[in-house]
Amino acid sequence: MNDADRLPHEKGFHVSWDQLHRDARALAWRMDGTEWRAVVAVTRGGMVPAMIVARELDIRTIDTISVKSYKGVGAEAGQNELQVLKQPDPALMGDGEGILVVDDLVDSGRTLELIREMYPKAHFATVYAKPKGKPMVQSYVTEVSQDTWIFFPWDMALQYVRPYRGED
Repeated sequence: MNDADRLPHEKGFHVSWDQLHRDARALAWRMDGTEWRAVVAVTRGGMVPAMIVARELDIRTIDTISVKSYKGVGAEAGQNELQVLKQPDPALMGDGEGILVVDDLVDSGRTLELIREMYPKAHFATVYAKPKGKPMVQSYVTEVSQDTWIFFPWDMALQYVRPYRGED
């Protein structure tokens, strides 16, 4: 079986709540030593890591930015258009100086590229980074291959799984 024939879960990186917590704390430790004015979570995936980072660094000002990707139609079919659905407080943000923007993952980098255009002096940090998006972040904890699908704990439910070999 070649990689093109695999389903996303067949080359998956499953992240438990405990692992995400440890990795988000490690991200916070990398951010220590700077006086951050605020943390901005990229919704939705960045909300949990941003909360952990803010707690670890004793940052009380937290805001969010929400970006949605839409599939193009007609001539733009197959292309994704990004739209900012919700921006953080403009008075807080300015050009991003002293702001720590946190997301769970950078994949293609398009979302963070858009946010970086809006706040060029912000510091961008993710827990996980794929090669295409890695240039968009200054800090990350773990790099995964571009074709790896990350399963976050909020995307999964606990259920019984049959053993690979043998009976139940």
